[in-house]
Formats: sequence, structure tokens, C-alpha cells
Amino acid sequence: MNILPGIRILGLTLYFEKQGVLVIADTHIGYEEALNKQGVLIPRLQFQEVMSNLERVFKKVKPKLIVMLGDIKHEFGTISKQEWRDTLGLLDYLVGKASVVLVKGNHDNILGPIARRKDLEVKDYFVVDDTLFCHGHKVFDDEIKGFKRIKTIIIGHEHPAISIRDGVRVEKYKCFLLGKYKDKNLVVMPSFNFVVEGTDVLQERLLSPFITSVSDFEVFVIGDKAYKFGRLSLLSRE
Repeated sequence: MNILPGIRILGLTLYFEKQGVLVIADTHIGYEEALNKQGVLIPRLQFQEVMSNLERVFKKVKPKLIVMLGDIKHEFGTISKQEWRDTLGLLDYLVGKASVVLVKGNHDNILGPIARRKDLEVKDYFVVDDTLFCHGHKVFDDEIKGFKRIKTIIIGHEHPAISIRDGVRVEKYKCFLLGKYKDKNLVVMPSFNFVVEGTDVLQERLLSPFITSVSDFEVFVIGDKAYKFGRLSLLSRE
């Protein structure tokens, strides 16, 4: 399913068909180790889940460029053992598939040492044609030359998900959001993290400065495929 013309939802990723750009948001490598340190004992299966899901994506497309849309690792002020091992493993895998661009998220304060091991640069934002890729925790309207020519902005950061009720049963699903920022299309990507589903957009306030209200955003729920659910304001009344 295309979320916009030429931009295809592919699992939890986006694929720009004309440019051959694959976008992945919020892997939060090392999240389980952070939880373990807090006394939450969960198995460390995230890396295997990330890799198996990426394998399914690469069976369908062969991108020229991969954009990692921030929060690649989880810890703010340190690099844990799991982050060193698994982030390097992930980057090894990705650079074998295509060129890789790392966009800085709010969790990526010290991603630099890992990126330098792979001769990769960490950027605040990245522009391809008329599309801006940034994490979503800050705006760059005044910093980007030619910002007025940008037509579409792709962000992560929010980890959008939605709770769906069937009788007494409630399940949460990751989702994409499509709305507007000023006069531009805004796409909010779900996290490529399999420990938690994310932030319920029907219940919780979103924090990105790109988003003032999500009531008019379109919701695309990810299950066995992408499903267009319509405007969030209509869903919240049901």
C-alpha cells in the first residue's frame, strides 16, 4: 500500500520507489539491556526480530539508499555492551545492502563512536529531492536552505500505535500517521522495535513539535499488511 504517491508502506518501513530509498525508524537497539538494569527481566530477542523483519523487507526490494531515522540505539549517555555489539551488527548488515545515512535522534547523543567504526556520518537531517528526513524531536525550518520547496517530511520519534477493541479484547498495533505540517505532507513512522508496540495515539499526547493535533491525521495500521483506517478523529468517537 502507498501512503503517498510513490511512497510504499513495506512492513514497518517506507520505500520510495522512484529514488530507491528505504527508511527505518527508531530501532532502539539495547532497550532490553536498559530494562534488565531496571530489574525488568525480559529475554534479549530484539536484535533477532529486527534482522528477521529486515530479511523480509530485502526479499521485496533492493534499495540504493537506507535512511536510519534516529534513535538507532537506546541509551542516552552511554554505549552499553549490547548496543556496541548489536548496533555494529545491524550496520554491518545494512551497509552490505546499500549506502546508509544515519539521522540523529534524541537518544543518539553518543552514536558517533559506533558510526565512525563503519565510516558513517551522523546527520541532523537529510534531504532527497523534495523530501525531508529527520527524527522529529526538533524542526529545521530556518536551517534548511530551500525549505519552502520541501513537499513531504518523514519523521519517527513518536512510535505511533493504536488500540483496537473487539468485544472485551483489546490489542495494540503499530501504525503510520499521515497529516500536515504547515503546507507539507507529514508522515510519522512506527518504531522498528519489537519489545513494545508504542504510544497509543487515541490515548496519549504526542510530543513532536511537528504535531499540534493528530485528530485529522490518517491512520494506517500494520498487521499482516497495511490497513487504512481513516481519520483519527473518527476513530476516537467509536
